[in-house]
Amino acid sequence: MRRLSLLSLLAVMSWQLLPAKAETLTVAPRQVAAEKAVFATVESVSVVPARGRIGGTVAQLSVREGDPVKRGQPIALIGDEKLALQLKSLDAQIEALQAQANQAQIDFTRTEGLVERGTLPRVKLDETRTALNVAENGLRAKTAERAVVNQQMSEGQVLAPDDGRVLKRLVVVGSVVLPGDPVVTVAQQNFKLRLRVPERHALFLKTGDKIRIDGAEFGDSGDKWGMIDLVYPQIEEGRVVADATVAGLGQYFVGDRLRVWISGGQRDAYVIPISYITTRFGIDYVQLQQGSQTISVPVQRGRALPSADVPDGLEILSGLRAGDQLVQP
Repeated sequence: MRRLSLLSLLAVMSWQLLPAKAETLTVAPRQVAAEKAVFATVESVSVVPARGRIGGTVAQLSVREGDPVKRGQPIALIGDEKLALQLKSLDAQIEALQAQANQAQIDFTRTEGLVERGTLPRVKLDETRTALNVAENGLRAKTAERAVVNQQMSEGQVLAPDDGRVLKRLVVVGSVVLPGDPVVTVAQQNFKLRLRVPERHALFLKTGDKIRIDGAEFGDSGDKWGMIDLVYPQIEEGRVVADATVAGLGQYFVGDRLRVWISGGQRDAYVIPISYITTRFGIDYVQLQQGSQTISVPVQRGRALPSADVPDGLEILSGLRAGDQLVQP
């Protein structure tokens, strides 16, 4: 009985020490997007000039190339000495007309009292009333003319037409400009990626397609994604032009060239979870089940291809075949 109990205990212990069956995965090709590398440039949707509304001399310029601006922000000041002289002349004329209007009011009040006492005929009252109206209307006309000149002086301030960045200054302090001359050019803030794709890929390019930018293009380890929102119908020099929206393009230079990956159809690829790969001495291995044995096979990894069923999917370029049984290490 003692020997039987010992044998039973050894059997239970050996069963507990048996390794659990490792999880296996059958390698099979799947359809993935065949990406093509093209070059794109960072461009503004539109470049608008900030124009002066009056002519004169640029007295102040408060922005330079690359500065961000907001809509309505003062960026330059244009001065015209003739407007200041004209304003002084109008001020003097207004003072003279004001004195005439005051005298006409005094004459009308005096004549009105004399007419009531019967000293003067009523026709004199009508004459003084007319003179008072003429003086007051002349004063109002000069005051309005002065307001026009004052508005012209205020229009010497050049304002930013929209939010964006200053691309180029077209004048310097002291430059003489005419009404409507551009002072600076402003690139609107919503930058786009403008792609020029060979026309043989025109059938695969459509609105809503995703594009990928390598992380090395903007000094980051992760990729940046965008979406094509416009495909132009006209082919230019054998290339299809398309615009893509990518978040964070404001940090780039306008005209900067970036390498962009676009969808060029579908292809077969081997995609496995990254947990099935082990790296030793810089070489990637997977555990391959062959009969009752498990062997390590070197593989060449590609880029990450996450999906709904394989969120940590990784493309394997070589080392695997369809039907291989992988064992998770």
